[in-house]
Amino acid sequence: MPPAEPSDVDVFRDLHAGQLSALNILYHRYSTPVYRLALRLLGSPEDAADLTHEVFLLLWRKPSYDPARGSMLVFLMMMTRSQALNRIRTTKSQQRLLEQCKQAIIPLDDTPGLLEDLSLHELASHVRQALAKLPSYQREVLELAYYQGLSHAEITERLAVPLGTVKSRSRQGLLKLRQLLKHVMN
Repeated sequence: MPPAEPSDVDVFRDLHAGQLSALNILYHRYSTPVYRLALRLLGSPEDAADLTHEVFLLLWRKPSYDPARGSMLVFLMMMTRSQALNRIRTTKSQQRLLEQCKQAIIPLDDTPGLLEDLSLHELASHVRQALAKLPSYQREVLELAYYQGLSHAEITERLAVPLGTVKSRSRQGLLKLRQLLKHVMN
C-alpha cells in the first residue's frame, strides 16, 4: 500500500517552516487550476504563466493561508483572482501613462499650445535628459519599447529577463519619466 500523501494543512505547515519541498508539492497539486483561472482572466498564455509563478512565489514569501477559512485551492484561486485584477488595473494605468508620454515625446500637430511653447527639438532634448536620469535597466526597457517598437515579450527575449521584470521596469521607468517631464508637460 503506497504511503498516503500529506494533507494541504501538513504541507502548508512545512511551507511555513521554510521547506521548499512543500512549495513544490503545492505547485504540482494546484498550478494547473491556478494557470487556467489566470488564463481566463488575463487572456494571454504568457501572462497566465507569469501570474501562476507570481502566485506561488507570493505564497512562499508570505504564507498566509488559514485552513479554518477554506481549502488551499480556494485560497489560491482567490489569490490568483486578486493578483490578476491588480495586473489588469496596472496595465490600464500604464496604457494611460504611455499615451501621455507618447504625446510628450511626439506631439501631435493639432495639440494646441505645446508646439508654441516648445519646439520639437527642445522637447526631444528634455525627453533625452529625462531618460538619461533613469536607472539604466529602466531606460533600456523604455528605449526598446518606444524607440524600437518592441513588445514586452520581445524585450523579455532580448534581455533574457522574466516578463514580470520587463513590465515592472517599464512601469517604474514611465512613472519616473512622467515625474521628470511634469514641468515640460504643464
